[in-house]
Amino acid sequence: MRTIQMTLDDDLVTAIDELAGRLGATRSALTRQALRDVLRKHEVEAMERRERAGYARVPESPSELAFPPGEQAWGEWEPN
Repeated sequence: MRTIQMTLDDDLVTAIDELAGRLGATRSALTRQALRDVLRKHEVEAMERRERAGYARVPESPSELAFPPGEQAWGEWEPN
């Protein structure tokens, strides 16, 4: 693990410290998790963009979207 130096606004540090205290975590642990979360979010968004681009290049055919008879037999929905 490496130690890095960051510059953060005072109100952000206060909010991080308060949340870390409520969670029983350290400032560093909370910050690491937040950075992992934002990296994962961007990774998922990139995968979704690639998937949309792929379907834009090669759209599904009607037969790919059709379900065999009875496959979606969920019954009739009735409001309460």
